[in-house]
Amino acid sequence: MVPFVPTGARTILDVGCSRGRFGAVLKERDPTLHLTGVEPDPEAAEQARSHYDLVVDGYFPDALPDGASYDCIVFNDVLEHIVDPWSVLAASVRHLAPGGTIVASIPNVRFIVVVRNLAWRGLWNYTDWGVLDRTHLRFFTRDSIEELFVGAGFRIERLTPINPARVRGAGLLVGRFRDMRYPQFAVVARPADTGD
Repeated sequence: MVPFVPTGARTILDVGCSRGRFGAVLKERDPTLHLTGVEPDPEAAEQARSHYDLVVDGYFPDALPDGASYDCIVFNDVLEHIVDPWSVLAASVRHLAPGGTIVASIPNVRFIVVVRNLAWRGLWNYTDWGVLDRTHLRFFTRDSIEELFVGAGFRIERLTPINPARVRGAGLLVGRFRDMRYPQFAVVARPADTGD
């Protein structure tokens, strides 16, 4: 997801930063960035502190002080874990600097492996990670990702499928089925009411 973070962003908030691996890569790319993480797991937050300028314990947006503002807010595999991702996205606007950007990665439930298991085997088995991670509360497709962001007041600049599958038959997925090759989408969006 690092290539999706605008190079001009100087202050970045990583929501659900976990142990800080994403922040470590960002700092490697540009050590002058000011990185803030928000993480509800105290153990993970403690580990992330070695990579971030500040790690706030708690949940976004409640854990942030009023007036905290960032050039870029990142939701890497976070929105699908939230009861109401629409409200969380809408609330993120008050923490975006003028011209600020939201960057997110979101699992694609239309992924060929999920669809094949459901359609041919009748299986919808939750796993420890991936599209059917047992902690996911929401499931999205390309179209519902667009609806999520537009409904929360954003204009999508990029909606890119990522991490293509290497499974038999994936190459046959073309045209309107092409998105089924991918387990995730990367999103870059800005508030719709800005003139940027």
